[in-house]
Amino acid sequence: MFENKDNSSTSIENLGEFGLIDHLTKNFKIKQKSTVKGIGDDAAVISCDSKKEMIVSTDLLLEGVHFDLSYMPLKHLGYKAVVVNLSDIYAMNAEPTQITVSIAVSNRFPIEALDELYAGIKAAAKVYNVDVVGGDTTSSTTGLLISITAIGTVNKGEAAYRSGARENDLLVITGDLGAAYMGLQVLEREKEVFKVNPNSQPDLEPYSYLVERQLKPEARKDVSKLLEELQVKPTAMIDISDGLSSEILHICKNSNVGCNLFEEKIPLDPQVISTCEEFNLDSTTIALSGGEDYELLFTIKTEDYPKIKANPHLTVIGHMTNEKEGMHLISRAGTKIPLVARGWNALKNNG
Repeated sequence: MFENKDNSSTSIENLGEFGLIDHLTKNFKIKQKSTVKGIGDDAAVISCDSKKEMIVSTDLLLEGVHFDLSYMPLKHLGYKAVVVNLSDIYAMNAEPTQITVSIAVSNRFPIEALDELYAGIKAAAKVYNVDVVGGDTTSSTTGLLISITAIGTVNKGEAAYRSGARENDLLVITGDLGAAYMGLQVLEREKEVFKVNPNSQPDLEPYSYLVERQLKPEARKDVSKLLEELQVKPTAMIDISDGLSSEILHICKNSNVGCNLFEEKIPLDPQVISTCEEFNLDSTTIALSGGEDYELLFTIKTEDYPKIKANPHLTVIGHMTNEKEGMHLISRAGTKIPLVARGWNALKNNG
């Protein structure tokens, strides 16, 4: 049993996920020459040979924290569990090649349920052309837990880190933001309605895009090839899992730069805007803090702007500044607002 000798304690909720990782791993030193990049990016980078580097990332999904099986079908869960890990590999400008899958499961799940889960894993592996090469299973007393490790490769020196952004670089995003979070709000609302009236059948058709983005997200496997065709090399890159503001701050912190993010440039689907109005939520706040979009956020040199400006998949949303200028959101009214990370915190007590 843990004994705290000085009777003082620090809540892990106060640190948050990344603060906790920094705290727990600050004394780990790199000893192997083959370790190119350790903790602190979307994935680790390990030297293989003179031409290739291996990319490794792992993620943990826990029932009741990361997913709710009252509206998340097991097949969708298996698919999503793979996708969220592969997104980290793509965020390193790499190509995923293998995954391992480990689960902890309670006896309330019959074999048929696990078959559904693995059908989703198999479907994702096929779509993203990765091999399932191992894993582990064990029992659980608290529900379902899924841990996936994703492995990929990248040409030596071609990995994109969070630390490469420079002053005056442009801040670019793929796709649109906020849909996954609003899909979650719709599903949570319908869950509460169902509790009151189990005979009610939800009409999710008006929210089809939002629900799909929550239950069956896709990783941006197209972006690395797209940028290569455009002859654009990202100076820094990260995937958007915890909200736009959190990810921008990660790039700024790791690259020692500031930024100006323009509210009017943030891409929003019309369904996000209308559903935010319905829920009386601010769409900019949802885009900044919602998370689970699994789009890619990256920076490019200013001179590369003409190469991407006409591309419908990419949107320039701001630029990097001197570190001393800080990190700001420029509102539609032209007001500078300090950018704060208010993304989802898995370590927060929501009880």
